[in-house]
Order: sequence, then C-alpha cells, then structure tokens
Amino acid sequence: MIRLVPCLALALAPVLALAQEGYPLAITHAFGTTTLTEKPQRVATVNSGNHEVPLALGVVPVGMAAANYGDDNGDGLLPWVAERLEELGAPTPVLFDEGDGIDFEAVAETEPDVILAAYSGLSRADYDTLSQIAPVVAFPESAWTTEWRQMIRLNSAGMGMAAEGEALVARMEARIAETVARHPQLAGKTAMFVTHLDSTNLSVINFYSAHDTRVKFFRDLGLAMPRSVTEATQPGQFFGSISAERIDAFEDVDIVVTYGGPALLEAMKADPLMAHMPAVAQGAIVMLGNDPAGNAANPTPLGLPWVLEDYAALLAEAAQKSP
Repeated sequence: MIRLVPCLALALAPVLALAQEGYPLAITHAFGTTTLTEKPQRVATVNSGNHEVPLALGVVPVGMAAANYGDDNGDGLLPWVAERLEELGAPTPVLFDEGDGIDFEAVAETEPDVILAAYSGLSRADYDTLSQIAPVVAFPESAWTTEWRQMIRLNSAGMGMAAEGEALVARMEARIAETVARHPQLAGKTAMFVTHLDSTNLSVINFYSAHDTRVKFFRDLGLAMPRSVTEATQPGQFFGSISAERIDAFEDVDIVVTYGGPALLEAMKADPLMAHMPAVAQGAIVMLGNDPAGNAANPTPLGLPWVLEDYAALLAEAAQKSP
C-alpha cells in the first residue's frame, strides 16, 4: 500500500499565525497582512475555487465567481457546487462574472465582511480595490500557485474556522491516499502538464511549471517531478514555454497530461518534433477535455470526490505505457 505523508514544508508554510487565537486575527499574505477584528458573517469569494472552502464547511457565500470552465449547462456552477448548495438547502449565491476581470461593483453590492482569494491571480491594484470593500485574504506567495492545502488553510482562517479547515485537509488527504493505494503503477513515474497547444502549430510547447497547483498535485498522486520541468521553471511563474526544437529536454517525462481531444492527440503523435518525446511516442498521454472531469487536475474540496478516481485511473493507464 502506498501511504501519502504530508509534506513538512507545506505543513509549516507561514500562511498565517496559527498560534493566535481569537480576535483580532492577523493573516499574512503576498500583499501584506489582513487583520480581522471579529468572525465574519458574510463571506464573498473571487476567482477560481475559493468558494468551495466555505461551502465544504457549511457556509454559503453571499457572492462568488461564476464557473467559466466545465460549466456544461451554463448555470455558472460546476456540478459538485450545485449538489452542495442543494444539500445545504441554499439558493445560488450572487455569481460574479469575471470574464473581463473582477466585477468590483458586484462584489461590493453583496456587502461582505471578508473576501477570500487565497487561490487567485489578484494584482496589487485588484487587492487594493477589494480592500476598500472588505478585508481580503490573498495568496501567500505568487499568483495562481497556492497549493490546495494552503488554499484551504488560508480561506478557512479568514472565516474564523481554521480548525474546521484543518479537518477538511485531513479528509482530503485520506481520500487521496485511498485512491493512490489502488493505483500503485503511479509510484515514481514522472509527469508533465502541457497546455494551450494548437493542433495546427506545435512549434512551441507551453507547460505548467513546478509552481503550478496542477503540477504540485502530481506529488500527492505518487508521481515525481521531472528534472527537466524543474530546470525550465522560472521563479514565481506558474507557466512556461519552450521551443519544440528543444523537445529532447523532456526525455525524463514518463506521462504527459494536457487539455484537448482526439484531433490534438493525433497531431501530437504525428508532429516530427513532439514524436521524439518518449511519452508521446509511447502514447503515455492523458487528454482532459473541456468538461468537469478536466477540473480533476486542480483539486478543490468539493470537486475532488467527483473526479479523483477517474483522473487517477487515466494517469495509471498512461503510466502502464511508459517503461
């Protein structure tokens, strides 16, 4: 049986003053320190996934970002979020349309006591504007790089529910460990997340870096980080690009994960440069479509139970194709 052990570095990450009890409560993040004088009653969230923390803990946000990926029926909710709202007997909160960025006016109209954005791409200007509405819990280091444990711990602390957040982390870790134990073929294999590929032009390989949450999640699943991806990662960046002429740099990648369908898969296999990549040549590729299953790569409290087993099975199938 494969047993997952929480990373000590993550467990000790300085995301908040855990020793502090009661209020005022100070939470440190990339833009400084947010101080809460009392437990928030009205919680709003912006950007992707943050709303799933309060919902998982039984708190319905007064407003949250509408889903812009994997929303099959166009109601602004991913299926697991809709199910949780039904379980809680709650109507759909105000949904913020973030297609053109954060709708600050809509956020303000919900009159929140706190705004959760531990996993986000907030700019300094975004943070400053939101802070005029309510205290903001921002990401700990850099945009879109907050690992799922940190996201839960920061957001739950911002709600005055740090202990409940820690219990949620433990439940997710247990669920992941159970799933990984059923797929021992993942152990030790290396994986790379390639993204935004154009089937008509594969001259540039775009990929999520070692800082990205999808790539960090590989470790939870028993997969290893390829040295090539680590070396190609720039400080603070969740995304990188490399010319396909340098594809040989990724010879240490056993599994390639990407978003796309059959057309992209065939183009990757037929491309004279990408075909040199062992994982592509061996067909050790996981294709995630534009549907809810595609969200499996970026774990969230409510989405994980829905898609984890399917995602792990796809990775295990690809792992078996790699010697």
